[in-house]
Parts: sequence; C-alpha cells; structure tokens
Amino acid sequence: MGTPVKPYKKSELGKKEQVAKMFDNISPKYDFLNHFLSMGIDIQWRKKVVKMIAKTEAKYILDIATGTGDLAIAMSGLNPDKIIGLDLSEGMLKVGREKIKAKNLDSLIDMIQGDSENLPFEDNTFDAITVSFGVRNFENLEKGLKEIHRVLKPGGTFIILEFSQPQKFPMKQLYSFYSKHILPTFGKMISNDSSAYTYLPESVEAFPYGKKLLRIIKKTGFIGEKAKELTFGISTIYSSVK
Repeated sequence: MGTPVKPYKKSELGKKEQVAKMFDNISPKYDFLNHFLSMGIDIQWRKKVVKMIAKTEAKYILDIATGTGDLAIAMSGLNPDKIIGLDLSEGMLKVGREKIKAKNLDSLIDMIQGDSENLPFEDNTFDAITVSFGVRNFENLEKGLKEIHRVLKPGGTFIILEFSQPQKFPMKQLYSFYSKHILPTFGKMISNDSSAYTYLPESVEAFPYGKKLLRIIKKTGFIGEKAKELTFGISTIYSSVK
C-alpha cells in the first residue's frame, strides 16, 4: 500500500503516535470544525450507520476511533446493554466524556483509550463494531481489521463509514478543489494545527476505497461485504459480517 501518509512529515514518530498527537491538538475545536466543514452532512451519514446497526438488534457494541463519541451517542437510542467507544487520542475522549455526562449516558457508554490494532478485549465479544472516519488512520490496516474480526462475535456486523473519492463530473473536480484548498485553509485558521487539515485530504487520496477496500475486508476474514456510496461518492458505508 506504499508509504503511509502521516500528519507531521518532519516528525520521527510513527503514524499511530502522530495521529494521536494530531487529534489531541485539534480536540477542543474538532466537533465544530467537523460539522462546519462538512456543512452538517456528516450527521446524516452517521444516522445511516445507526439505522443499519438498529437492524442487527446488537446489545454489545464497540465504536472504534470513536473520537468525541458522536456515533456512540447516536447509537445509544438503540437500546443496547453497553457501548464502548475506543480511541487513541485522550484529548478527543475527554471531550467525548463531557458530552456523554451532559446527556446522562455515563452508565451506558464507556470511553477508553486504546489501539485498534491491539484491542483489549477477548475473542468473540461484540455483537456489532463500527468505525467512522477512522480506518484511514490505522497504521496497519489489515492488522486492525483482523483485530476487529477477532473480537466480533460469529454472525456479528461490522460497519465502516469512511471518506472516498467522487469520480463523476463535476463533483470530482469540486471535491478536489474543496479538500485541497478550502478545507485546509479553514482548518488551519480555526484549529491552530497547520498539519491536521492538510493530512485529511492527503490521507483520503492515499486510502484504498470502493472495491479495493472490499477486497481487503474479505481478505481479513469477513463475508457478505458490501459498499454503499453516499453524497455522490464523498463517503462510503462498508458493511460485512463475521
């Protein structure tokens, strides 16, 4: 898959450590920037994931790369027994815990710091696992997916929501201009991290999407893998089963 794209090109830290540092840096402004720069459409994308999880009637759910917990909080209405949100960034988790406390969801949602490639759970633990805008940040994609497969129960559902790349005119050209010029400019102004919102479009461009990602999902042990493009291909939902 070539050389991994990293947030801080001059840093000697590995991708995993750089990603944690980047999200720690932008965590105070992350929610605002996320919704502002996507014009709120990311909320609608997550609702589609929630609807898919609802059909599984999952009781024990793991949300990897949970960030500030938006998807975990959105899934709280599905009447699960427990949701665990896991993320590398303690800064993001801190913001998420405050949101969860404000919504009185402390007893339902646990937010823990952890590594998606070394999950601290027993085999066959979860009924459903989600990753929204996080697999792109894995240092070793296949290792992370194999770990997810390991802790998912047989018959359990795995759903990825991730950015992809529009291919049709004029969305392809508009998206390219927006991601390379508008997004980094506003991101730098508001987050005070000059690398974070340059890393985003670079990581999207380098990441395998569509059929390529489906092949990797299948290779790591999942079955019934499907992809559904959203908003002209700006993002994609990938679903599969163990």
